[in-house]
This record gives sequence, C-alpha cells and structure tokens, in this order.
Amino acid sequence: MLAAFVLVISWFSEFWAAFTEQFMERLFGHKDIGAEISEAIMQVQMYFKLGDYTIVITDAVIVTWVAVIIMLIAVALLLGKPGKHNKLTKGQTILVSLTELIITTAMSFGMNRKQAEEVAPMIMTFGLVLIACNSISYFHLSPPAKNVAFPIGCAITAIIYVIVMTIRFVGLKGFWLSLTQPIIIMLPFKLLDYVVKPLSLALRLFGNVFAAFVFMEFLSVSIPLILPGIVGLWFDIIDGMIQAVVFSYLTMSYIGENVETVNEYYEHPEDHQKKKKSKKSETVAA
Repeated sequence: MLAAFVLVISWFSEFWAAFTEQFMERLFGHKDIGAEISEAIMQVQMYFKLGDYTIVITDAVIVTWVAVIIMLIAVALLLGKPGKHNKLTKGQTILVSLTELIITTAMSFGMNRKQAEEVAPMIMTFGLVLIACNSISYFHLSPPAKNVAFPIGCAITAIIYVIVMTIRFVGLKGFWLSLTQPIIIMLPFKLLDYVVKPLSLALRLFGNVFAAFVFMEFLSVSIPLILPGIVGLWFDIIDGMIQAVVFSYLTMSYIGENVETVNEYYEHPEDHQKKKKSKKSETVAA
C-alpha cells in the first residue's frame, strides 16, 4: 500500500513539473505573434486527382459541412418526438416560436401571410447555417466566412433567391415595376442595387467574422489562458449569431421591399397615372 502511494506521489510530481514547464513556456515563452496569426489565416487546401482534373477542397468546405451536420443534429434533437397528447415539447415550441417570428417580420416588410410562410424556411436555413458556421470558431475551427469565397457564395445565393421569389410573388411584370417605380429613370440605379446588395452582404459578413477571428487568434497567442474563452463567447458566438440574423433579415427585407412596391402600385394605380399626366402636361407646357 505504501509503495503504491509513493508511486502515485512520484507520478504526480513528474506530471506537475512537466505541466508547470509547459505552462510557463506557453505563457512567457518567445512568440512570433504575427507569424502565428498569419499561419492561422492561411487557407488549408487539399488536392484530389479525378482523371485529368484536379479538385481543390479547402478547410472552409470541410468546416461548413461539419457545422451543417451539427446544426441538423441540433434541429433534429429539438424536433424530437411529439409530446403527450400531441402537445409541443420545449424544443418544438422554440422552433415554432422562431418560425412565427420570421413570418411576422416578413409580413411587416409588406408580404402577406402566405408569402411570408413561403419564404420562412429559406430564411431560417440562412440563419441557422450561418449561426453554425460562425459559432464553430469557438471550438478552434476556422470559420468558413474567413474565406471570402464563402460570404460571396452566400450573398449571390441570397440575391438570386430574392429575384426568384419576387418574380414568383408578383410575376415578371411586377418585377419590372419594382425596377421602374416610382419613375423609369430609376431603372439603372435599381439594377445597380442588385450588384451593391450582394456585395454589401458579403463584405459585412466577411469583415465581421474575419476581424473577430484575427482578434481571437491574437488573444489566444498572447494571453492563452481563460480570457480567450470568455471573450470568445461574444466574438465567436454572439457576434456570429448577430451576423447571421442581419444577413437573414436583410435578405427578407429585400423581398418585402419589392413586393410592397408592386402591391402599392396595384392598390393605388390612380396616383401613378396622375403623376404621368402631370409630367406630360409639364412637358407640353415647356
């Protein structure tokens, strides 16, 4: 018994000495902060040969799939099985409340209930995927949005969805009206808007996530204990959720803006006819 106790004390002493040495080296050792941050920023690329073609897969692709799988598992756990007497469980209540919030917000942008219910699944998908992808950096995985291709891809997908849903809700004629109202001279600016909007979405997402990632890497290298974990709750998780909400909110608002413009035109066509007549009379008088 005494021999075993001595062995344990000896092992613990060796462990503590090694731990203390590593701890002090990590805390006060020489660090090239710039080099370590640069290494963290660099994209990890893997190449696969498929006949004569070379396929490049970056860490952003892999982490995106990991985040999406985790998100799907989390949603499946929230859905679960129906409660007793077909009552909603707590997880199902959360998802229903979130869906109702999206529908209500979409209706506030000018969509009717049916249209809002139709866009809700895609808007929720945008939000949940971006929350998962942005928050995964808290677990020391590079967030996909630090690769500029990811936010650009998300933004292009979002603006294509805006155009498709606008045409679905108001038709091609309605989409044309959304580009030419209140006056047709607005057409070039409205078309330019469809370039600026995805660019704005992409740069906002990339800038915020990239800046948070670099800042957290700096903290992890310079002050590696405790503080990065606490600060990461904001910069990795809360800030990531905010960016996901902003992205989804703006995508929804773009659809609502187009639908509201067209609905207003059809509800009050006399106002637009008066404007046209007044402009013609002004032209004749001139």
